[in-house]
Amino acid sequence: MKIGILSRSIRLFSTKALKEAAVARGHKVQVIDHLKCYMDITSHKPAIYYKGEKLEDFDAVIPRIGASTTFYGTAVVRQFEMMGVYSLAESVAITRSRDKLRSLQLLARKGIGLPVTGFAHSTHYTDDLIKLVGGAPLIIKLLEGTQGIGVVLAETQQAASSVIEAFRGLNSNILVQEYIKEAGGSDIRCFIIGDKVVASMQRSGKKGEFRSNLHRGGHASSVKITPAERTTAINAARIMGLNVAGVDLLRSNHGPVVMEVNSSPGLEGITNATNKDIAGKIIEFIEKNAAPGKTRTRGKG
Repeated sequence: MKIGILSRSIRLFSTKALKEAAVARGHKVQVIDHLKCYMDITSHKPAIYYKGEKLEDFDAVIPRIGASTTFYGTAVVRQFEMMGVYSLAESVAITRSRDKLRSLQLLARKGIGLPVTGFAHSTHYTDDLIKLVGGAPLIIKLLEGTQGIGVVLAETQQAASSVIEAFRGLNSNILVQEYIKEAGGSDIRCFIIGDKVVASMQRSGKKGEFRSNLHRGGHASSVKITPAERTTAINAARIMGLNVAGVDLLRSNHGPVVMEVNSSPGLEGITNATNKDIAGKIIEFIEKNAAPGKTRTRGKG
C-alpha cells in the first residue's frame, strides 16, 4: 500500500512510529506537511499538490493534525476523500471532535455520561451558571484550549465569577463543568482502534496540579478498566465517527464520565505506559479496512 501521513514533522514521536510500523510491513510511506499542500478543487477532477508535485495513487492517509491547524488540515483530508482515498480519520469526524461544545452535545444526545456542563454567552447570569453545575469548586475551560491550556480550577464562587468574567471580557467562548473531586486529579485515556479498546492508561497530575495532561508534567501507568468504562469509551468514539481515538474518562461516583474525545491521540504516552505496539495496530487496521471511497460518516455533518 501507499500511505500518506499528514503531519508537520517526521521528528514527532507518533509520526515516526507510524512510518516505521508501516515500512516494517512493506508499505510505501510519505510524510506530508498538510500546511504546504495546495489544492485544485475543480469538481470533475480534484487534486492535491505538494512541493510542486501532484499527490497520486495513495491507498490511505493518516491525519495527524494539530488543533491549531484544524481548518486547513481538514480541508486537505476532505480533498483526499473527494479523490477516493481512504482516511483513517475522516474530515467530518475530526471537526466534530475538535469542537468541544458540539462534541459534548452529540455525546449527551446519545446518553453518554458527562460532567454537568454549562455554556453561556452573557456574564449577566454567571451566578446561575455556577449553580447549574453544582457550585464551586468547578472547572472553567476555553473551547479553543488544548493539552490542558485554558483550563482553570476555580475553588470558590468569587474565583469562578472572576475567571468567567475575565474570559468573556476577552470574547472567549467557555464551558463551565462540575469538578469531579473523587477522581483525585487523575483520568483514564482509553485508546480506541476500530471498535476495541486496545490500550488504556491512568494519567495523574504532578503534585499540586489538578490537570493530568502528560504535557503538563503528569505521569502515566497502565490501568485495567471496567466493562462500563470500556463500553463508554467505544460508544464515544463511534458517536464521533472516529476509527482511532483517545477517549478521556473520569471515574465519578455515578460512573464513568467523558471529558474529551481526541481525534489525533499521541502515541508516545500510551506506548510507553502499556508497552504495546500501538502504531503497529493502527497500520494493521488500515490494512484490513482501507478501500477506495470507503467512509463511515459519508459527508454528514
